[in-house]
Amino acid sequence: MKNLFITSTLLLLVFTSCDSNDSDQTNTTTAEAALFTSSNTSGKITYQDLLGSSATVKSFTIASLDAEGISYNSDTDAVIVASRTGNKLETYTGLKSAVKAGTDNLVLALSSLSTEFTNARETAVSGDIVVVAQDQLASNGMVNKLLVYKKTTTSFTLVKSFTTNFKLWGIHINGNDLYAVADLTSDIVLFKDYMNTASGAITATKRVTIAGLVRTHGITYSAADDTMILTDVGSATSGTDGGLVFIKNFSTVFASTAAAGTIAMTNQVRIYGPNSLLGNPVDVAYDQTAKKIYVAERLNAGGEVLVYNYPAMSGDFAPTTIRLEAGVTSVFVLRK
Repeated sequence: MKNLFITSTLLLLVFTSCDSNDSDQTNTTTAEAALFTSSNTSGKITYQDLLGSSATVKSFTIASLDAEGISYNSDTDAVIVASRTGNKLETYTGLKSAVKAGTDNLVLALSSLSTEFTNARETAVSGDIVVVAQDQLASNGMVNKLLVYKKTTTSFTLVKSFTTNFKLWGIHINGNDLYAVADLTSDIVLFKDYMNTASGAITATKRVTIAGLVRTHGITYSAADDTMILTDVGSATSGTDGGLVFIKNFSTVFASTAAAGTIAMTNQVRIYGPNSLLGNPVDVAYDQTAKKIYVAERLNAGGEVLVYNYPAMSGDFAPTTIRLEAGVTSVFVLRK
């Protein structure tokens, strides 16, 4: 989730996610840093103030038992999730007042139609644009799709719909470009200037393979330090073979890699091994200011939020903190 700082960030407000992915907002009055998560089993989202003296996590009930692709806009106090329960985008408001009052009363302010996608796996947000990744399933005719919505204060309007010839999971917006992982592979895909592409089957601008990575899921990019971060879930049934891949100087590395080429392990920094506790890391978010990486680990212990320091070199590094989070599916960091 993951595409707002984490996922495209040079401004005061940086988002990184579910990916949702990543978009910038500006507000110079109050510093904020917070972590948000969604779940596919609990019907809850969580909020954690990363600047407060206490690491208390607050949970809020939402209408969807199963949700993916969380993001948050502090200026509008709005949480967006892709509901896999109702097959629609949902916006919840009132988080700040609920946190202050210690209540569980978020307001479902608006939602998209329930007939436009099923089996959502991620969202990417940039300004008023929200992209949903639909993974193939019998209920959607085994069609992989990218759905582009424009959000207003009253509605989500579907403005474009693209089909892809590969399975989707994580997506990330960077400026006018959209990055996607090709599920069941070790590949990432770039759709350059995607908003100026007509709806229908979309052709990748470039697709490359990440050496040594088994199966991509989570993706986020930080423009501030030109780093791409990917998660590797390995085997879906193994709780020990997951990992994180960091590609520094990504814009140069990606540009110099031919289409259908491979980004070598010499261009990667990697966290793998038993100490990492990575089994099925399904989403990743990055706080470039604090140099912290947040991971939604879905398999181990029924769901955990793992936090890592930004690595200077490859290794089997243990998380700095571990938090049980049942069914955690996406992570999103706000910093401004």
